[in-house]
Amino acid sequence: MESIIADKIQNNERISDEDALWLLLHGDLMFLGEMASIRRKNKVGNKAFYQYNFNINHTTICENKCNLCAFYDNENGYTLSVERIQNMVAQAYKQGVNEVHIVGGLNRDLPLSYFIDMCRAIKDIDQKIHIQAFTPVEIDFFARISGKSIPDVLSDLKEAGLGSLPGGGAEIFSPRVRSLICPDKISGTKWLEIMADAHSMGILSNATMLYGTVEKPEEIIDHMSRLRALQDQTKGFCAFVPLAFFARNTKIQTSSISKETSGVYDMRIISLGRIYLDNFDHVKCLWMIYGYKGCQVGLDFGADDIGGTYFDEIIVHSAGAKTPKSATQEEICSLMRNMGREPVEVTSTYELTTPVEVLI
Repeated sequence: MESIIADKIQNNERISDEDALWLLLHGDLMFLGEMASIRRKNKVGNKAFYQYNFNINHTTICENKCNLCAFYDNENGYTLSVERIQNMVAQAYKQGVNEVHIVGGLNRDLPLSYFIDMCRAIKDIDQKIHIQAFTPVEIDFFARISGKSIPDVLSDLKEAGLGSLPGGGAEIFSPRVRSLICPDKISGTKWLEIMADAHSMGILSNATMLYGTVEKPEEIIDHMSRLRALQDQTKGFCAFVPLAFFARNTKIQTSSISKETSGVYDMRIISLGRIYLDNFDHVKCLWMIYGYKGCQVGLDFGADDIGGTYFDEIIVHSAGAKTPKSATQEEICSLMRNMGREPVEVTSTYELTTPVEVLI
């Protein structure tokens, strides 16, 4: 089986779902890394990418209360005002940050106008700031509370300055898995439909996959298969972002359905994503998920992007991530150079950034 798969990859051909399942279950780890590296080099050569970004979680109040989540706090939660968000971004901008990443809970006290005003306020600082914000779960929520269609919501946000969508909320598309880990979240099919709408309007996005909960190997392949199929249609996904699950402080932590992932399994998932998702140019191995050393290994297993500076990330750390909450550009570039890669600063849509003059 290895020789058949190797021939496909060396000839830049697509592997089948059956090939992917075999690799996940039986493939030699070093073989996976070698094949993933071939795919990576064909896409990006020796470059490795990162974003100089700032993370904002505007509210911890969320009506979904997903079993997988340790972030929501409906009793003692917070909501940031638009003015506060603008001030936070302005301070980060003075340090050279040129991208903002925004996600939060589903809070009915926040109308659609709040998010439109948020985007406009950030763009008032500098039109060049890239805003990656609002998962399909949030976009669906905005449509429901506003009474508008999803395309209209996306249009309003794009006009206000939204640049791209993050890939969160995908989890695993399997209805069985979602019924156990996020029963009130939109379906996988709905997530894909919203991404298709966004792509049709010129709004690019990432695509995530949360693994390490209750999914079966076949459900991992199904998830990737549905991503690959939509990418064939829209070409709107910028990067595949695998996410290892952290159970601490979640409802899953106290149940029998949680399992921890190993470093070996993490590399298996990352490399499979690169090999199978042949129509994705980029695969992320986020340092805040896998740690500095883990993401360095990931660069040899198909990844070409280790994430951004983030500045005080909350969501994965509330669930038990032990990595720092932010990183400097120097740290990120050093990690890449130590693996023989050429660091390249980009936006989340992989446009080369124009350096912001640091204001002292």
